[in-house]
Amino acid sequence: MGGARTQVNKAHKSRFASKASRQIHRTSRTDKSRIAKPDSHRSAVKGARAARIQRSKTIRNQKRAALLKDKRASTGSASPPRVVVLFDLSSSTNLVKVATDLLTVSSEEDTKPLSNTVAFPTYKFRLTVLEAPHGDLLSCMEMAKVADLIAFVVSAKSLYDGYETRSLIDPFGEQCLSVFRANGLPGTAVLIRDLPMDMKRKQELKKICISHLASELPEDCKFYPADSKEDLHKFMWLFKEQSLSCPHWRNQRPYLMSQEASLEPDDNNPGTCSLLLSGYVRAHSLSVNQLVHVSGAGDFQLGRIDVLKDQCPMSEKKSSNSMDADDMRDFQVIQTLLPDPMKQEPLVVENVPDPLAGEQTWPTEAEIAEADINNKEQKLIRKKLPQGTSDYQAAWILEETDDEDSDNSDEENDGMVLDVQKNQAAQEGSDNSDIDEYQLISEDFDDKTEADTEMADEESLTKEQIEAEIKKIKEAYADDQEFPDEVETPIDVPAKKRFARYRGLKSFRTSSWDPKESLPPEYARIFAFDNFARTQKHVLAKVLDIDEGSMDECAPVGSYVRLHLKHVPLDVATRLCQPSKKSPVVACGLLQHESRMSVLHFSIKKHDSYDAPMKSKEMFSFHMGFRQFFARPIFSADDLNCDKHKMERFLHPGRFSVASVYAPISFPPLPLIVLKAQHGEPPALAAIGSLKCVDPDRIILKKIILTGYPQRVSKSKAIVRYMFHNPGDVRWFKAMEIWTKCGRRGRIKEPVGTHGAMKCVFNGVIQQHDTVCMSLYKRGYPKWPEQCYPWGDTISQSGMVSE
Repeated sequence: MGGARTQVNKAHKSRFASKASRQIHRTSRTDKSRIAKPDSHRSAVKGARAARIQRSKTIRNQKRAALLKDKRASTGSASPPRVVVLFDLSSSTNLVKVATDLLTVSSEEDTKPLSNTVAFPTYKFRLTVLEAPHGDLLSCMEMAKVADLIAFVVSAKSLYDGYETRSLIDPFGEQCLSVFRANGLPGTAVLIRDLPMDMKRKQELKKICISHLASELPEDCKFYPADSKEDLHKFMWLFKEQSLSCPHWRNQRPYLMSQEASLEPDDNNPGTCSLLLSGYVRAHSLSVNQLVHVSGAGDFQLGRIDVLKDQCPMSEKKSSNSMDADDMRDFQVIQTLLPDPMKQEPLVVENVPDPLAGEQTWPTEAEIAEADINNKEQKLIRKKLPQGTSDYQAAWILEETDDEDSDNSDEENDGMVLDVQKNQAAQEGSDNSDIDEYQLISEDFDDKTEADTEMADEESLTKEQIEAEIKKIKEAYADDQEFPDEVETPIDVPAKKRFARYRGLKSFRTSSWDPKESLPPEYARIFAFDNFARTQKHVLAKVLDIDEGSMDECAPVGSYVRLHLKHVPLDVATRLCQPSKKSPVVACGLLQHESRMSVLHFSIKKHDSYDAPMKSKEMFSFHMGFRQFFARPIFSADDLNCDKHKMERFLHPGRFSVASVYAPISFPPLPLIVLKAQHGEPPALAAIGSLKCVDPDRIILKKIILTGYPQRVSKSKAIVRYMFHNPGDVRWFKAMEIWTKCGRRGRIKEPVGTHGAMKCVFNGVIQQHDTVCMSLYKRGYPKWPEQCYPWGDTISQSGMVSE
């Protein structure tokens, strides 16, 4: 018998079935390699781990070698002198005395140094000391850009009687600290002066100073007493061993801080001269074929580079005041570097547009025949056209119509299409003007609006007019905060003429907008990149190639050179060579393409200390790295999930916006400081930020909202008034979608009466107190930079004369 119910007895419990079965699990070494499972996965994992360990070790060794190289370069005899900028936080300290003590710290006698650059054989490095003038923001900014160490000097006298904390840092000191942080702080230290002789009291006051200033300065900032030579000796030894940090943007470009500036007249080109700048090459090797930017002057080409004998050698034979007047006058030229005409970068600022680039060439016979066939086919199709529409305008209307539809009234034919290329010039009665006329009228209105902003820059304005203009801007700022984007429809001008350049969008986020459409003439003068990130990668790679280049073309880092900048305007060179100039002249080697104009976008935030409104297209001073220029930016929101960005009339505090300007191309990262010129006062810090991108195709849309009010309401229908003032405008904007502030959406049905009232239908019940709105958009562009500075000398924007 069998089946599922068959009884199955349990097997006998024995350890081994037989003696032979005891050896089954045992295998020989030869068989083990044959029957074992493959260990390829395990070996692959082990190999990947070993590769990661080796890669990490290689990176660690490279970083260690780079640190050792930087340390040797910063303290070696071939390294440039370290630059220490003394900055007084409260104008209570004599910086001249502090600088003298630092430069004579290794000498036994308290003699006045003959130069601000001194070699210290004892400490095995050279030092350049600069004194930041308290109250001069521009000079302090320029010195901080080239500083290897900013030494903040404070006086402990204000703490003797238990004064308040704010006495250590005055408002100007706080402003400069915020500027230094925005630009990128180099190494920092605090020198405490006027400490008492009592050791206990001295330590107490030092701790108080540290507690007051620690929150304002970086964590690695060191505090040093600086009253006696012993204190300064300790500071110098620690400063020698200190690994100084440097802003990343400064390490990307070679630069030179001038020790001496002079000029040579150019007989061939009257009005220009050759500017001679002498100093040490820093950060990277400087090629004679590179373009050079001079801060506050512009971009220039190099005539030649003279490699001179070091004027401050690290030698025991010379005293600490080795850079004396005789050595400064006796320049010994070791080598002269001349540019190669085939390799030298051209000084190109603007693109030269071709006026015939958009002209149509003469068509061939085949194209003429094809056009005739297309015209005959189009004549067979009857279209619904507004009254007075020309053949050129009718070419944009592609809808096929029947004979019955062509007899409809003008109210159904007139309208505004959402696409500007299909925007028809619908007229009423005998008004048959073209759309170009509307655009010209709209441009006149926009010019009048911008002229209000430019009034403040006129030198002929009186004090009362300036105050009235400031009051007007503040009122506009308050209105923009309470009613953003809302404008009033003019009574004397039809809305279809006033807002002819505007169009509607079904969705701000998803509707398409061609970035190449209807560009202004200024776009023919700028440059654009197919792939900006790839170009930046190649340009930065060329900097490393220059460092490894031939000595016949490049001046190495640490060499003392004299730059011959050609075709510098005479008035600019005279201003730079003035003996009364407080800050040194800084020359920076430009990367490829960095002299050409394009559209730059900055991520910008209004500074907390600036209370005045910042309006779009106002004149501001932009300080971007070593470069300075003046521009009229437009502000826009930074929408990450959209290819269109809403233009803002004012820069609102407390959040970041994007400022777009026409400016020379630069490669990020670069810090930005925005200053605003004030009438009769030094420029004030207005905003801080950084360079975001270079993109002429960024779409910035100016939004306006036309408002109307319900007069009679019947559930979802209403008669709306005061949005328009004539029925022709109602028919023109009939295709636009309208919305209310309470969340209803609707459309215009027909005009009512002769004063601009219109019948509207909504998707829900509308309230009597609601407001009806219509959104219109047009693309905004920054304003081309002007040819003069708002303060100082009148020079060109680029500061150069092209060959």
